[in-house]
Amino acid sequence: MRKFIEKIVEGGFLISGSVSSLAILLIILFLFKEAGGLFNSPVVEDGYVVAVHKDNPVKHLSAEKIMDIFDSEITNWNDVSESEPGIDQDILVFRFSDLTNYYAEEELGDEFQYVPDKISELVSKEPGIIAFFPAQYVAKDFQGRVLADDKISLGDFFGGTEWYPTSTPAPIFGLLPLLLGTLLVSFGAILLSLPFGLAVAIYLAEIASKRTRDFLKPVIELLAGIPSVVFGFFGLVVIVPLIQKVLNLPVGETAFAGSVVLGIMALPTIITVAEDAMRTTPSAMKEASLALGASKWQTIYKVIIPYSISGITSAIVLGIGRAIGETMAVLMVTGNAAIIPTSFFEPVRTIPATIAAELGEAPAGGAHYQSLFLLGAVLFVITLLLSFTVEYISSKRKI
Repeated sequence: MRKFIEKIVEGGFLISGSVSSLAILLIILFLFKEAGGLFNSPVVEDGYVVAVHKDNPVKHLSAEKIMDIFDSEITNWNDVSESEPGIDQDILVFRFSDLTNYYAEEELGDEFQYVPDKISELVSKEPGIIAFFPAQYVAKDFQGRVLADDKISLGDFFGGTEWYPTSTPAPIFGLLPLLLGTLLVSFGAILLSLPFGLAVAIYLAEIASKRTRDFLKPVIELLAGIPSVVFGFFGLVVIVPLIQKVLNLPVGETAFAGSVVLGIMALPTIITVAEDAMRTTPSAMKEASLALGASKWQTIYKVIIPYSISGITSAIVLGIGRAIGETMAVLMVTGNAAIIPTSFFEPVRTIPATIAAELGEAPAGGAHYQSLFLLGAVLFVITLLLSFTVEYISSKRKI
């Protein structure tokens, strides 16, 4: 009977582990499947076209160029492209909503049946025009030229320097501002939290009395259970104004503020895991070191830390993972500006904050929706590579 129960328990553990592993695998597959759809999306907003006069030599326009044209940053076709010949002609921007500025409603038809012909006529009359309108209104004998329906490429996403996912007529999905913002905030957080975390872990494991340790460790572990939004609110009310005042900055919502908040949030994880690892060092090894004449600090540095390096690296990984993956606190204190940062004292936006802020507004299945899943895939790959790197370093140091 006992063996039968043990077999049932073992089978339950096997099924539980298999189901958990399968669920994780399916989540990862779903993430990458949704993310990969972005590269099948057109540069121009889905369901719309961009057209020019038939004599205009420009055949391709990047999303950035289209945005600059429609925002009046570029006003002459000569300034559009260095690789393709242009014409010395002022650009006339036409949006579908502008159609009534050129034609009376009666000319468009009761059911807009004459709209395709009128758009075709307008494009043929204006040499400098660039027209953005629904693809359903492209006439069969369209007298202009619809620009090539290019797809969003890997270079557009991974090499893009701007993030304007709701821009019309061409949304821009550039990873670099978000990636650099994430790495900058995370690097600053670990730079601040790691020395303090290891110092406190060493103190609790080897220096503090039992009474002090029994009091401090539960308090530190309790900090790990505080919701991130509370840390974010504390950072917004206390840390952000303090940074702005002390450093005399225009705004306090900066990458540095995010690093400070994330550093505080990562401390409990680093301290707890590192302290537990250090306390696993056998007493015989410490006593042998002291018996050979080593001081307490030499024993800590030469014996305890090398022995527990695997646990310490685990603490570092968990701390960095907490910093990289944090959402709400970062969203509240970093300024949420999707620009390439040049210093710690500028507003930034991180990948997790972008996903949290925009996923609810992105139409399911659209390019914006898929780009957010791709951001999640990038975050997953970063964390995976970080874990592999730290484990590799740890194993090399053991040898």
